[in-house]
Amino acid sequence: MQNTNQVYPNPNIQTINNLLKAMHGEYHAIYCYEILANQAPTQDIKNKILEIRNDEMRHYQTFWVLYFQLTGKEPEIKLTEGCAKDYMSGVKAAFMDEQATVDFYHEAARKTTNPIISSAFTQASADEQNHAVWFLYFLNHS
Repeated sequence: MQNTNQVYPNPNIQTINNLLKAMHGEYHAIYCYEILANQAPTQDIKNKILEIRNDEMRHYQTFWVLYFQLTGKEPEIKLTEGCAKDYMSGVKAAFMDEQATVDFYHEAARKTTNPIISSAFTQASADEQNHAVWFLYFLNHS
């Protein structure tokens, strides 16, 4: 019996794995950026980090829906690593993570044959690059 929840037939396992990896990364960022925002030296920086966190929540939701449409199952997402202990370490870790995520999302967008998923990765990649610029700014001006 065919799963009627699947929007896209015969999903590529690599695309499913990339969506899972993306959701794990976004989940981790959502968690750590809340902590980082509370460590921020000014209200303006705190607000910007919370704005970035909202973008990560939107990405997570987008990838969650796409995963569910492909598989008909809810993903099992757990926090698998901790967050930096202090503000400057957190900002540096966030910058490095955002840059790595840009590369990963570009690659994931190229490797899927699904134009909707490719577009989601491409759009999220643009946001992640913007986030990296902000974290780089915080590294140099905090």
